[in-house]
Amino acid sequence: MATTSQPSALKNAVFIYSDDLLNYRFSNDHPFNQKRLQLTLDLLRKTNAISDEDIIPPRLATDEELSLVHDRAYIEAVKLAGEGKLPGEKAESYGLGTEDTPVFKGMHEASARLVGGTLTAVDMVMSKKAQHAVNLGGGLHHGFRGKASGFCIYNDSSVAIKYMQEKYGAKVLYIDTDAHHGDGVQWSFYDDPSVCTLSIHETGRYLFPGTGAVNERGHGKGYGYSFNIPLDAFTEDESFLAAYEQSFREIVEFFKPDVILTQNGADAHCLDPLTHLSSTMKIYGEIPRLAHQLAHEYCEGRWIAVGGGGYDIWRVVPRAWAQIWLEMSDFKLPSDAISSDWLNQWQKESPVPLISTWSDPDQLYKEIPRKKEISEKNQQTVEKALYPIRSQSIK
Repeated sequence: MATTSQPSALKNAVFIYSDDLLNYRFSNDHPFNQKRLQLTLDLLRKTNAISDEDIIPPRLATDEELSLVHDRAYIEAVKLAGEGKLPGEKAESYGLGTEDTPVFKGMHEASARLVGGTLTAVDMVMSKKAQHAVNLGGGLHHGFRGKASGFCIYNDSSVAIKYMQEKYGAKVLYIDTDAHHGDGVQWSFYDDPSVCTLSIHETGRYLFPGTGAVNERGHGKGYGYSFNIPLDAFTEDESFLAAYEQSFREIVEFFKPDVILTQNGADAHCLDPLTHLSSTMKIYGEIPRLAHQLAHEYCEGRWIAVGGGGYDIWRVVPRAWAQIWLEMSDFKLPSDAISSDWLNQWQKESPVPLISTWSDPDQLYKEIPRKKEISEKNQQTVEKALYPIRSQSIK
């Protein structure tokens, strides 16, 4: 992998943010609400876990960078749609103007800013200015080459991976723990053996986008570099984390990447309104912890994190996403109590009572009667997913 020389001052971690990221907004009642970025950063500030020196503004991705993954005609269609100049029928052929991905003013610029934020994170890490970087505005993993899908206009992770390949000659391991399958990223690199993707998600039997089966393993030279672990509905913490740790550890050892890119959707939580998993805040401490550890073991610390899904923006997302920064920056929480200043500021705006601790209260959801059956089925899924690696090691 080609890298630049090591500068004298290497930051431990950087946080990519500016208020411009809030411009990615479909409508007032759309479930995708980037106010969660503001809530997360404010929680970190009021916890004294982040300073202005840690924050770097995102840049706009250029058309050339976007076209690493997206068709030029699609990029032009997004521009026209954001200017109110794309006819409805034409827009729908590009996945725009739908219930999931409505057209909004300035949508190209807002979307290019999210991609540019992830590219900013990439350059900070790959040029050795920081060991870790997080762009919570990114993680839009459903975007396709010529079509918007599932709240995602441009696919920042796919663009970032292609950018890392071309600029830095990097082998990239992409880990996706969003409750929805990371389909757009998987299909972007389905025949590419220099990119390995792992998606751990709720089974597509009941949930968008309906893909991500175990037998989606790649194509051609890329066969064996795509991994999927579709979890049963109502999967709880222990089963989720067992699948995550087993698969991550075995795949990183198999692939030996130069850099790890993690997509950190927070919608596997039991309070999320769009999904059917039963995890709690326990998984959101462990997910970044293992990524951090394995990045140091295999990639000299190179770890880039992006956001993703997460639709309980008040009770879940800020606490979950803050954990990524706390892990990256090695910040230790003084107690389990959430900042009273943060609670007082945002409770008046929240439509639900905020949770006052970093951990979840007990009995947050009803007991799952099929717990043992679900856990056993998930373990069988992990065995199937990892079989190609394990069969090679036996040989």
